[in-house]
Amino acid sequence: MPRMSKKRRLEWSFFLNHRNRITYNDLCRSCTRGCKQSFRAIIVLCPRYFSKRWKHREDTANGR
Repeated sequence: MPRMSKKRRLEWSFFLNHRNRITYNDLCRSCTRGCKQSFRAIIVLCPRYFSKRWKHREDTANGR
């Protein structure tokens, strides 16, 4: 595997693990979409993925 340039390493630093490999979140790893998130981030809301337990704000406001 070729080495990353310094510029690319700085650009991808949020996604690099301790072995300098680009690593995505577990939920995003199997996703085919291009909106991958870092393993360091906590997914608040993914526009492509909705859990069945996830509640809409409108539903909780109406008592559902």
